[in-house]
Amino acid sequence: MAKTTWAVDASHSEIGFSAKHMMFTTVRGSFKKFEATVVADPEDLSTAEIDFTIDVASVDTRNEDRDNHLRTGDFFDVENYPTITFKATETKKTGEHEYDMIGDVTIHGVTKPVTFHVVYQGTGKNPWGAEVAGFEATAAISRKDFGLTYNAALETGGVLISDQVKLNLEIQASKQA
Repeated sequence: MAKTTWAVDASHSEIGFSAKHMMFTTVRGSFKKFEATVVADPEDLSTAEIDFTIDVASVDTRNEDRDNHLRTGDFFDVENYPTITFKATETKKTGEHEYDMIGDVTIHGVTKPVTFHVVYQGTGKNPWGAEVAGFEATAAISRKDFGLTYNAALETGGVLISDQVKLNLEIQASKQA
């Protein structure tokens, strides 16, 4: 398959995250609004050009109070940093349909390289005849690396929120004419 442009279908995709809460439970969330430009051969991502932009205000953890707190200066500070971005810089094939995709992630005004493990899930025609491709990508980041240091000590020891945040992306993209 040749390198072509693909549009990410946000209604069939998810950008999710999880972090430990109180050292022993996991809180999950996602971002509901995002855009992406993908120019790639889905069967060979080694030369893929990928740019993601996430609307940080669209954060959703299924708890309105927590979401509102995440939007404040304690965390994302959406007033000053309304987006999270990713731009792929290098992709290495690690197995059949598996890749390590390195890219620059910018959160809270700080840009750091992050490696995502990407798995190409396949392509097919949707019920309307459009060619679609599926991908899964995972990574882990340190909140502190991006200046997100808000936390609280627990009376039993430990902290309220883990430094490590796991990222999980489920992406469906449609081939563009």
